[in-house]
Amino acid sequence: MSLTSQVALQFGGVLGGPLGQLLLTIVVIGVVIVVGRVVLKIAWRLVTIAALVVGLLLLASMFLA
Repeated sequence: MSLTSQVALQFGGVLGGPLGQLLLTIVVIGVVIVVGRVVLKIAWRLVTIAALVVGLLLLASMFLA
């Protein structure tokens, strides 16, 4: 039996209990929150850039029309 499979079996036993499952759930929620923050940071930048571009186009159309 390789070392990797032994470690996986040991963690499987630890994570098999209720506290292990709770810990795993909390870690997964934490990862989702961190990834969500990164995605939202990018999304806010895109929304800000889009608002500026549309605002500039609106101003340009008002003065050129």
